Amino acid sequence: MDFSYLILIPALILSLWAQFSVQSAYKKYGAIRNARGITGRETSQRILNANGISNVQIAPIAGELTDNYNPKTNVISLSQGVYDQSSIAAVSVAAHETGHAIQHAVGYAAIKARNAILPVTQIASMASMPLLLIGFVLGLLWLVRLGIIMYAAVLLFQVVTLPVEFNASSRALKTINEMDILDGEELKGAKKMLRAAAMTYVAAAATSALQLLRFIMIANSGRRD
Repeated sequence: MDFSYLILIPALILSLWAQFSVQSAYKKYGAIRNARGITGRETSQRILNANGISNVQIAPIAGELTDNYNPKTNVISLSQGVYDQSSIAAVSVAAHETGHAIQHAVGYAAIKARNAILPVTQIASMASMPLLLIGFVLGLLWLVRLGIIMYAAVLLFQVVTLPVEFNASSRALKTINEMDILDGEELKGAKKMLRAAAMTYVAAAATSALQLLRFIMIANSGRRD
């Protein structure tokens, strides 16, 4: 029997905890209205204006926690619970996504690096698992190694994403504090909200790292056999 999957248990626990934490924080702070009544859309617009960014649009998007910034279209998409809501969570999420827009505007190094490897990562993401599966089934070690290399590229992208996400959250917290959008206990809530969201990226990278280690272990075991 293959017990190598047991190596993934710590990452699974971390992932479940991270998802629970972000959902709990979003639910808690999504129910608390900020004292100034500022919505997610207003938060993004104020931050963009303060940074002299006029070519980025803000638009609503369906779903929950589907918020994102698309550098190709220059659009910050805010979910239903963020766009026109004035909760602490709405301000936090909107400020975070606007932080990504600022990163692109100022040429933040980590986001440049992530964009540079994105095309390769997209190919690797689609090809790695089929190559690994076929290689393991047919006993083709060279194909397994190729799949491992491609899976490592996916992991690299996730690792490079970590400073991008942490920096966006750092920018968000600094901005909403300096612009007096949130303060006191509200700011503490925003920190908890963004910290929980950041942990989902850490969990994803940890899962990929352990999965990569598992593939290497299986490949080495097959080579010895």
